[in-house]
Amino acid sequence: MTIPNVVRGATDVAPASRPVSRKRRSRAMRAAFPYLLVAPAVIYLLTITLYPGAYALYQSFFLVRFNEWVPVGIENYATLLSDREFWAALANTVIIGGIALFLECVIALTLAYFAYRDPLIRSWRIVFLMPMLFMPSAVAFIWKLAFNDGRIISDLLFRLGLIDGNIDWLGHIWRARATLIVADVWQWTPFVFIIFVAALQSQDQEVEEAARLDGASWPAIFWNISLPMMRPVIAVAVVLRGIDITTMFTNVYIMTQGTPGGSTETMSYFIYRQGFKTFNFGYASAASVVMLIVTIFLAQLVVKRSFRSGRS
Repeated sequence: MTIPNVVRGATDVAPASRPVSRKRRSRAMRAAFPYLLVAPAVIYLLTITLYPGAYALYQSFFLVRFNEWVPVGIENYATLLSDREFWAALANTVIIGGIALFLECVIALTLAYFAYRDPLIRSWRIVFLMPMLFMPSAVAFIWKLAFNDGRIISDLLFRLGLIDGNIDWLGHIWRARATLIVADVWQWTPFVFIIFVAALQSQDQEVEEAARLDGASWPAIFWNISLPMMRPVIAVAVVLRGIDITTMFTNVYIMTQGTPGGSTETMSYFIYRQGFKTFNFGYASAASVVMLIVTIFLAQLVVKRSFRSGRS
């Protein structure tokens, strides 16, 4: 006897499918798989950082004149210790970089406070990031034109009645340093600003709300609650910008070239001058190795102290 179809168009039940057999990876393969994924990036980074560093360290023990390599041991390092130009370049890097870094942190922290609180300023935060989008060489040419070649700054100050005539900004030690500081602060304050705004937005809002309910004003909350909580982030921002400032070269090369009298010659320009103007590549490599050691030591010191203070 046949059973009529009650439901027209009913689909037939598919036969049970066989379980797909998958080949299981070995335990060692599963453990090594994440490292294999990041291996290309690690190899690339080691190629562009570790190899040049090792090569510079090896080269620093030779007197290198083009294809002539003469072993001199630690003579290059001994010469650095008695080289006044080296210590002057190191002092210039600390002075120019320290002032620029301090101003960048203060301005970025102030902008971050208002951009984090004020709805009007918060909606225009993207405007603060625009200087960072320019090429460093273009920024250097713009500020050189504004200060000296085009006399824009002098003309503006003259029209305001603050000066009596044109000022040679690059002919005086501190004025020349000021031009480098202004150019660096104008371009890289947005970088620190981004970090500070992100730190403020990631903080626990309940702590600030509790302080506000207790009657604390927004400046008091920022100074006594938000700022101490930002201490590790500030340390990271200082280290990142400090490392970048030690490599300040473009502004010096385009705007001052170390003048007047070497008062604006930073370590990067000193290394460039030794390597590509006097062709003393071994001596330049020794200076770069010393600068690397000093930078690592100072960065480690800042991070250690800041994070230890943050835990206490």
